[in-house]
Amino acid sequence: MNEEQLHAYADGLLDREERVRIEAALAASPADAARVNAWMRQNELLRATFSPVLDEPIPGRLRLVPGRRKWLPYAMAAAWVVLGVAIGVGASGLLRDRAAESASLPRRAAVAHAVYSPEVRHPVEVGAAEQEHLVRWLSKRMDSEIKAPLLQPLGYELVGGRLLPGEQGPVAHFMYQDARGQRLTLYVSSRKGNPRDTAFRFSQEGRVAVFYWIDGKLGYALSSELDKATLLKVATSVYQQLNP
Repeated sequence: MNEEQLHAYADGLLDREERVRIEAALAASPADAARVNAWMRQNELLRATFSPVLDEPIPGRLRLVPGRRKWLPYAMAAAWVVLGVAIGVGASGLLRDRAAESASLPRRAAVAHAVYSPEVRHPVEVGAAEQEHLVRWLSKRMDSEIKAPLLQPLGYELVGGRLLPGEQGPVAHFMYQDARGQRLTLYVSSRKGNPRDTAFRFSQEGRVAVFYWIDGKLGYALSSELDKATLLKVATSVYQQLNP
């Protein structure tokens, strides 16, 4: 099996005969099966996140109304675009930026979780054995004091972490795992602008549940496929440790 065939299988592009052949090969290769499962989970998350946009109705101002000139809807659409730009430039962008940030934080955290949590051989960039180095490195790159919460009392051991790119700068990404192999990830993102705080918020991004909040110049998002109540207990512990 090559990479192209595996991606085609994950994307559902193969005929029945080819799927059966790939499935037989995957049964004999746990590593490849884990990779394919990760891709399929990513596909599910992306569909759950973005498919609703396709079902949104076309704004009435953009529809062609019988009896009007055909160019009118396009002119109106252009006028709305120009108006929107003018309002955006003339008014403060603070609310818009905050709304976009609030929406993107859990989504980005969920995607990162879906990408890395299924990994068998390379789930993290720096392992838990080098935790002190990992925290120092991430703190330096993010120009903030970053902490890896202790979750052993809740049954989760630190697997390690990695550095990721974010919308407004570097992102620290910590991974934890319990005795059953259930994983959860903590996504810590940098923020520009004035420091601010927000309360706990919850978002369901496909199969991934996310509790997230903003504390000063850092945004936090805890992601897992745990149920909401269980994840809330972990998120509460994380929050309390980061805000003693």
